[in-house]
Amino acid sequence: MDPSIKLWILNYREDDPKKCSAIKMLSLNLAQPIENIYRFPPRTILLTPYAQRSISPKDIIFGKKKGIGAIDCSWERAEQIFSKKMIYSRYECRSLPFLLASNPINWGKPFKLSTLEAFSAALYILGYKEKAQDILGITAWGENFISLNQEPLERYSKAEDSTDIIRIQDDYV
Repeated sequence: MDPSIKLWILNYREDDPKKCSAIKMLSLNLAQPIENIYRFPPRTILLTPYAQRSISPKDIIFGKKKGIGAIDCSWERAEQIFSKKMIYSRYECRSLPFLLASNPINWGKPFKLSTLEAFSAALYILGYKEKAQDILGITAWGENFISLNQEPLERYSKAEDSTDIIRIQDDYV
């Protein structure tokens, strides 16, 4: 694992453990566990579907310093969990742009990414393309994620900033 960027996971254990990509990442030491929402290092890039800004290559500075964090919870509770105002002042909250899921539960659905897919997308956009590809190899379906989203991921990885990411996303939505 590339030591220059850490991955952090807060796992609420609300998914089937046999299908949970976060559990698999943690068991393979691809990410470090976090016990509660207040334990991510300050200024960590926290991936949240409700963030006002999209992740962009410009965020590499936060990624290298503090890493990328994800909260693994059921989609039914996501809004409740991510509505805690404190996280928006403590962390660099970023959403992911339009991408299609390749996981068996949400195959082909936009924005319904697994934790593994979310990390892979963030890494790819930040310029860690090889690492993004490598972590996907832990599941049978993971390697399809990048091929399914190759064109937008490449374009996002060359964007200037979050505004540019949203402009590019508009071509797909």
